[in-house]
Amino acid sequence: MSEARARLLSTASGLFYAEGLHSVGIDRILSTAGVTRATLYRHFPSKDDLLVAYLAQADEAMRDRVAAVRAQEKTADEKIRAVSQLIADDIQSTGFRGCAFLNAAAEYPESTHPVHQAVQKHREWFLATMTELFSDTGKPDADAAAQHFVMLRDGAMAAGCLSDPKPVCETFQRGIEGLLKYRSRQAD
Repeated sequence: MSEARARLLSTASGLFYAEGLHSVGIDRILSTAGVTRATLYRHFPSKDDLLVAYLAQADEAMRDRVAAVRAQEKTADEKIRAVSQLIADDIQSTGFRGCAFLNAAAEYPESTHPVHQAVQKHREWFLATMTELFSDTGKPDADAAAQHFVMLRDGAMAAGCLSDPKPVCETFQRGIEGLLKYRSRQAD
């Protein structure tokens, strides 16, 4: 990736996450990144392309973090807990403003829009990944458990930027523990 492209994407990503996708204009990105309009459009033919690149970068970062968890020598339950801890850590991080993907979906609700499709691609991957992790536990109903996990995650991500994130994360983690315990009782 060229230095100019990286700077544009980094600048735009920070602004989009902090201020919203619609509210950040191209002129603001150009002045903050210190690049010309021609440079921007050489790397990103439209604002939509830049938005999709922002989401693709966020998606790749999450995929890498989850892959690192999955590569660890842990039980399936421990891996599920580790993924939930990644989420809790994000919620408690400085500058947390909710889930980049949920925020983008709220701003681009039309299912045919490229931004919304990028959100859907990420969410499909995350649900499939959690389904695999729950399947690895050997307990029944991996699909339902994964859907429940994603729902708990979505709620925690939304609540985490609206109130004190510490109790939100504690509640989220208790929900995951309850889900794992419930699934353990179902398997018996």
